[in-house]
Amino acid sequence: MTSDKHAYKIFVIEDNPGDFALVEDFLFEQIVTPKISHATTCNQALEILTDNKFDVILLDLSLPDRTGELLIEGIIELCKNTPVIVLTGYVDFSFGVKSISLGVSDYILKDELTAMSLYKSIIYSIERKKNILDLKQSEKRYSDLFNLSPLPMYVVDLETLKFLDVNNATVIHYGFSKPEFLNMTLKDIRPVEEIQYLYRGLEEDKRNPNENSSRLMIHKKKNGNIINVEVQIAPVQYKGKNASIVIATDITERLKYIETIEDQNEKLKEISWIQSHVVRGPLSRIMGLVPLASDNYDSLEEKEKILEYISSSANELDEIIKSITDKSKVEDFQPLMGKTTWL
Repeated sequence: MTSDKHAYKIFVIEDNPGDFALVEDFLFEQIVTPKISHATTCNQALEILTDNKFDVILLDLSLPDRTGELLIEGIIELCKNTPVIVLTGYVDFSFGVKSISLGVSDYILKDELTAMSLYKSIIYSIERKKNILDLKQSEKRYSDLFNLSPLPMYVVDLETLKFLDVNNATVIHYGFSKPEFLNMTLKDIRPVEEIQYLYRGLEEDKRNPNENSSRLMIHKKKNGNIINVEVQIAPVQYKGKNASIVIATDITERLKYIETIEDQNEKLKEISWIQSHVVRGPLSRIMGLVPLASDNYDSLEEKEKILEYISSSANELDEIIKSITDKSKVEDFQPLMGKTTWL
């Protein structure tokens, strides 16, 4: 077998010279140029670990100044990101299990140790620790994205509909505290008449369990206010449970704005119709009567009659203009001002 050419930095904490020599031989048998550091006591080891980083630590459980569980806890506390492999001459299965729970990567009996078993344990432990750290980093990124999001986000159990987690934006926007949320279900933020649509949406999601979805919903805040929300839903596994992570965007003001625009559009259409149809009648009469008024009439009565028609049409036109003015008051368009960012 070809020796590993990677220059692993290995820290051996062993007070028995014979055992250290054996471990050193095994390491050089499988690794071309291992960088080996050595300590014989816990205090010496802790001092070295304060200023140095290693790829792996090989730890004997019986040192002159500390042994067993206290020894493991002291070493792990100082190098949480470094895999620790326990090498011991004592056969104690229960303690072996306990040491793993304390954060040890592997537990090997010295009597069963070989060059290959030690090398495999080192490689597996380094890779396992790397994967664990990557997973923790990924979880932290998720946690940061979740908790620092300015939009309400929450995780819901698909079986019970209970809230499993909510971010701070959800707490602020809906008014419930986080402990309150964790004792609630989705039904508690839906008006009673909307529950049927909640179940309908859940059935749709069950038919497509691996797909993201989005829909419009009506939610209820703690103070009783009803809001329109657009939700983005994605399936996730959360602490072993089938769940959905939801981003909820409050679109209540947006919908009101759209409704205001539509109302104003209707008013503008009405104004346009008035201008093109109603105004044309009296204006056409005035235009037809003006030439007649300039003619010479023998009868004063006829001239007064024409002027009366003109005056009547002018008054009618004035009333129409007033009607248009009323429909296009500036204050009616105030809701539109300062909100062009929605467009």
